[in-house]
Amino acid sequence: MKNTMPRVIPSYALYGDQAQPGWQSSFDFEWIPQRSGPYNWEIRPHVHEAFIQILYLIQGSVEVLLDNAQWRVAAPCLLVVPAQTVHGFHFSADVNGPVVTATQRPLESLAALAMPELVQTLRRPAVISLGADSRHGEGLMPIFLAIEREARLHAIGQFAAGMSLLTALFVQVARLGHALAPAPLALNLRKTAQIEKFRALVNDHFKKHLPMAFYAGQLGVTPGQLSRLCREVLGCSSLAVINARIVHEAQRDLVFTSSSIQQLADALGFADEAYFGRFFRKHTGLTPREFRARALQTMLKPDSGPGNAQEAPAVAGTAFQ
Repeated sequence: MKNTMPRVIPSYALYGDQAQPGWQSSFDFEWIPQRSGPYNWEIRPHVHEAFIQILYLIQGSVEVLLDNAQWRVAAPCLLVVPAQTVHGFHFSADVNGPVVTATQRPLESLAALAMPELVQTLRRPAVISLGADSRHGEGLMPIFLAIEREARLHAIGQFAAGMSLLTALFVQVARLGHALAPAPLALNLRKTAQIEKFRALVNDHFKKHLPMAFYAGQLGVTPGQLSRLCREVLGCSSLAVINARIVHEAQRDLVFTSSSIQQLADALGFADEAYFGRFFRKHTGLTPREFRARALQTMLKPDSGPGNAQEAPAVAGTAFQ
């Protein structure tokens, strides 16, 4: 995959199409050659702000970029690309397989009710190689084909049926990737809803560096209660959630744009480049320039391929995976 550094990361609903608003509920089914063929099998790095994608290669191979990790993998394999994950593909000319695009938040809401631990599977970028004898892999194509029929049907209840089928599909992904944690199945839905509201607020305001009292006030709790809630559900403090979001955005922009460090510091709400540099090094162990250089060097050296059910590492901490 050729390395490119656009000044702004393109945002699409589907590659080449203008991005749809995040509140628009929809899902789409295609076969990989439909979208990649016209682009000579290369889909350059871009992001879907509100849409998750899952690709199932049944033929051919692909070099895949997920945030700052790059893989080369052959069929059969699954690729999971959550919303806000920078991704790009370079497919072989003989590639084939289905790809489904869906709005992430409604899918997460359904998963939170039916199987709360599945939400983390939806948020985790993954590259999963499938063995020919995988018993869970056998059940994938029937679900994909059912999603295709529903996408073409245009009948009443289409979205509800599509989301239900997608939930069933991601149950298979969780089984294949061994992604289900040995935690209690019945999570506290009220706490989960509070955390989701907090993360949505952080996503909207993290560049403003607002005090924790602002977020706590929006949730009707004290800053101390908010931090305890985050530790209970996410395993980290509320401040760590905000910092992880800032670091994630900084890492993406360092790798995928040509903006200067000063420009990035300004865009992320830091008073000056030096302060941004100290913050970034504290949380990553590298200066912004060191991270950019290492990440770009790594991207130019694709891994020879993941083993069974390996996942592409996320850019920032777990709070926004």
